Amino acid sequence: MAYSYAISDSSHKDNMPVEIDPISSLAFSISANKGVFALLLGSGVSRSSKIPTGWEITLDLVRKVAALQGAECEPDPSAWYLATFGKQPDYSELLDVLCKSPAERQQLVRSYLEPSDDERAEGDKQPTAAHRAIAKLVKAGFVRVILTTNFDKLTELALHEVGVVPTVLSSVDHIAGALPLVHTACTLIKIHGDYLDTRIRNTVSELADYPDEFKHLLDRVFDEYGLIVCGWSAEWDDALRSALTRAPYRRFSTYWASRGDPGMQAQDLIKRRSAHPIPISGADAFFSKLVELVTVLDSFSQPHPLSTAAAVASLKKYLSEEKYSIQLDDLVSDETNRVRSVLHGQHFDMSARDLDSKSLGDRVRAYEAVSTTLIEMAAVAGYWAKPVQLKPWLRSIAKISQRKYESGLATLIDFQKYPACLVTYALGLGAIASGNFGILGALFSIKMVKEHQDDRLAVVALNPIAMFEHGTTAAKLLPGKERHYLPLNSWIEEYFAPLGERLFQSDQEYRRGFDKLEFLWTLAYAHSIRANNGHFWVPFGNFIYRSGRYRLLAQEVRDSLTSAGEHSIYVTAGLFGSSTQECVEILDKIDPLAGEWARQRH
Repeated sequence: MAYSYAISDSSHKDNMPVEIDPISSLAFSISANKGVFALLLGSGVSRSSKIPTGWEITLDLVRKVAALQGAECEPDPSAWYLATFGKQPDYSELLDVLCKSPAERQQLVRSYLEPSDDERAEGDKQPTAAHRAIAKLVKAGFVRVILTTNFDKLTELALHEVGVVPTVLSSVDHIAGALPLVHTACTLIKIHGDYLDTRIRNTVSELADYPDEFKHLLDRVFDEYGLIVCGWSAEWDDALRSALTRAPYRRFSTYWASRGDPGMQAQDLIKRRSAHPIPISGADAFFSKLVELVTVLDSFSQPHPLSTAAAVASLKKYLSEEKYSIQLDDLVSDETNRVRSVLHGQHFDMSARDLDSKSLGDRVRAYEAVSTTLIEMAAVAGYWAKPVQLKPWLRSIAKISQRKYESGLATLIDFQKYPACLVTYALGLGAIASGNFGILGALFSIKMVKEHQDDRLAVVALNPIAMFEHGTTAAKLLPGKERHYLPLNSWIEEYFAPLGERLFQSDQEYRRGFDKLEFLWTLAYAHSIRANNGHFWVPFGNFIYRSGRYRLLAQEVRDSLTSAGEHSIYVTAGLFGSSTQECVEILDKIDPLAGEWARQRH
């Protein structure tokens, strides 16, 4: 029985929203609004440095209280405290009980924050990946204001590492003599003070209210800046919660990154400020990914997702009626020209001497970033377009596939075709999802003009294997693809997975559709070179290494040719032959090659 790849249920076809994960959305906002967002950092940001959180310090303080009483509080110090004193342990109250003066409290807190010689040797209590990512955002001008409830100096140390000397405001007298926020490269507001200053705020009464100078400063920040909250639970700080809730007007968005579900206080603030929650695995991973995305967006001008959504919405409208043919042509041409101008700009230098996994991964992701809107549009066009509406896309692919550079590092020269390859895949996946095989026939027959003085078809020039004139070994440098037989095919398959699930409704259906596209691409390639004399070679896709997949795909096509004859969708679309006999001959011709490819893995 043939394996079916087509989707018959079309109820979802006219509603394929552009989805974006919260961190990417935040990255777009930061990139588009340079210097607009302030950071609010809590103890969670310093967690991986092995500086204890407030709760961990609280439990250690409970152990000290128990030791003073000659009691054993393990294995659950919190339960012991509750049983002994009739209430849950409170960090601020414990500090107040153990240390009667601010200076004594400072010395106690200091022991938790400064590294010992052994800790310093191990790299503990030093700036984390989060702190260093934040420093990069500041250095590049994306962030100018940082608020923190932490007493430590890890943020300052990370900033100093990149050559930024922040204006630190940790007391009332600092605020009185400070320049306006807009006139400093970076202002670090240590809301609870600095541990080297005895005026740190950490008891209940100290956290219940702030001096007027701090209130006015916080009011300005929360009114004039967007806000990114990370590592702050909102449980302890009454005055800070009040400052957040009384902000009269929020010009920019609030993003709230939290590990696990936010607590009740945090949930209340998220609701009050209409904040956008961002689930994270930790501050290090969050800020590292954020700075990577912001850097890519800034360098390669990827459009905001709202622009992509608007372009896709316009495309759907123009595809709905033939009277919009001019608008359709203009829409595709304008986006194509935008992409081409970036591709041929100064960002994509071909003269790199060394190529490693990181540099190639960055290059490929940059190509993807530039092409995002065009790719989203192409998937919709592949799904809905009539053959007559495909002309702007055929010109688009031909245009962006043209190489600007003919000299440089061979792999980078070949990779200039990667954006055109992605657009071809997007159109093809849309066509597979809707059964629009006429689109595939036209797509594979596009001519890439004057490729080494000879015209070449897109099915040959843009194939992920055939487009490498100097071999595909360098593609194994792609991050995570070192052991893959077809590294670029595998990379492309993963890249399209989120879009594929929207086109096909499930990941499983997407994988089948992807295999079918690559199988038909192989057949079309074979048809395009059938008249060549000498050695006959065709590129296969990852389906060739998946148990039984080639057989199922080939049998499905053969069944169609047998049952429908000249009316088979593969014949009428002209994908790999203009007659049943010609199509069968192509299938017969690649069968021996398929066996050879499959054996390469064993």
